[in-house]
Amino acid sequence: MFHAQQKREFRGAWIQCVNGQFIGLGTEGMQQTLRSQLDEMQRDGVNAVIFQVRAECDALYQSNYEPWSRFLTGQQGVAPQPYWDPLKWMIDECHKRGMELHAWINPYRAKTKTTSVLASSHIANTHPERVFEYDNQYILNPGQPENREYICKIAADITRRYDIDGFHIDDYFYPYPAPGQTIPDDKEFQKYNNGIKDRGDWRRYNVNLFIKQLSDSIHAVKPWVKFGVSPFGIYRNKKSSPIGSQTSGLQNYDDLYADVLLWVNNGWVDYCVPQLYWQVGHSSADYEELIKWWNRYASNRPLYIGEDVERTVKFADPQNPQSNQLPYKRRLHDEMRNVDGTVLWYAKSFVDNIGNYASTMRTTYWRNPALQPLMPFIDSKAPKKPRGVKPVWTKDGYVLFWRAPKGKNWGDIASKYVIYRFNKGENIDISNPSKIVSITPETFYKLPYEDGKTKYTYIVTALDRMSNESKIAKKKIKL
Repeated sequence: MFHAQQKREFRGAWIQCVNGQFIGLGTEGMQQTLRSQLDEMQRDGVNAVIFQVRAECDALYQSNYEPWSRFLTGQQGVAPQPYWDPLKWMIDECHKRGMELHAWINPYRAKTKTTSVLASSHIANTHPERVFEYDNQYILNPGQPENREYICKIAADITRRYDIDGFHIDDYFYPYPAPGQTIPDDKEFQKYNNGIKDRGDWRRYNVNLFIKQLSDSIHAVKPWVKFGVSPFGIYRNKKSSPIGSQTSGLQNYDDLYADVLLWVNNGWVDYCVPQLYWQVGHSSADYEELIKWWNRYASNRPLYIGEDVERTVKFADPQNPQSNQLPYKRRLHDEMRNVDGTVLWYAKSFVDNIGNYASTMRTTYWRNPALQPLMPFIDSKAPKKPRGVKPVWTKDGYVLFWRAPKGKNWGDIASKYVIYRFNKGENIDISNPSKIVSITPETFYKLPYEDGKTKYTYIVTALDRMSNESKIAKKKIKL
């Protein structure tokens, strides 16, 4: 039985650098790897890429503030040779394919466990008093106001200089607890406690201030850039809070000092992607329990579910429909009224088609293209419809051309177009995603000409930066 297709759905995948997958590839090798990943993801229905550009106060883009990443060149502070800017390149490649590009940073982490040498320009060397060591990592101290300012300056710089669609942070706030280690923030607690007596409350206050400030910094530069967060999958356990989930794992609120529900309910984030990487029936963090919990409590902003491809495949049991095999997870996903999409961890395991995961998405769940979910809290006004739609014979074949609608501001300029195709006599219903043949940034579409005897109706609509859709422009064509 075919899955009920959604016309609007966020279909994302994370491309991370921190696993070292790009080290040693060089410019050409990395571009080739990324290009083939993007081609495969486009075939499989992905419409958004979340690309890691700052893993440890470094840069996979040209930065005047932070050193080039060792995850790009093998040595922190060394520029790629031949020179290129991976973030700019990825934006161009994603946009060509009709995909969004969300720039992903790790805000507070200043050194990962595997990094041993930092560039002289790295903040841990220029301002050692601003970081603390914890579990063989360096962390920008969230208790210091200047660190909030610093991260927001980096975010505003990326947003200003790059044509990103989204700005994304993941689950690293205060560090994940490590046995026998304490966070060294006594001095900051004394100096900046603002009368807050409980240290846990104070740490949450610091992160809350940061999230609000980061959101404001991004939107002040470009209101259309979507700010998203991907928290650890458990907010609180029932034993810690009456509204907690029936789980018994690590908690955002209590252990990472991340009050994610506050950010969602206050509208400080534009979308939320809880990492529900467990299987259905997991003893301490059951996927089914958690997707229902997030659907219930995080409904004030678009909710996308973070899914682990390898784990989904590993725990699939064809003999047991209650296992977390893909069909069962997808059915739960579709039943949840507030769930607007999925983000896959991680892109490489998806494009490698482990357990036929990607081909199943392509042939069943994501077989039709999808528009991005609406965000009326940013902008709800649709652009005008495309102008002058007409088919023309060219040296490349029969091509449908149109012109961009008139628009003055970011909210009414067309950034992409949707092309629908209907058979002769068929009811024109653009809510049916199976009629979408392409979503493209171009103002033309190559028609599949056969013998010129069959009549079709082609519809073209315009989308703005927030995926608001225009009225239809219609053309009858014989192919």
